[in-house]
Amino acid sequence: MKYLSDVTTLEYDRSKCTGCGLCTRVCPHGVFRMEAGKAVITDRDLCMECGACMRNCAFSAIKVVPGVGCAAAIISSRLKGSKSIDCGCSGACGSE
Repeated sequence: MKYLSDVTTLEYDRSKCTGCGLCTRVCPHGVFRMEAGKAVITDRDLCMECGACMRNCAFSAIKVVPGVGCAAAIISSRLKGSKSIDCGCSGACGSE
């Protein structure tokens, strides 16, 4: 499931990747796959910013701010029944 385009906090440094593959196993949305012995991002927009990949990467190749950003704000607002979204972005999610 894609949330929004170009709003994830996900950062990946391929040079730090050792090819362990943990990110591919823990990501609930298949953001990573293995290619030529290293992880690659399949589609950044699939990232829901849960942080599982970062917590399981022992080599600090992945950074993401879990529970923030547009996707988290949209989900939170819908769970609360609110029509307003406050994620602090520049309006990519319709918050402005």
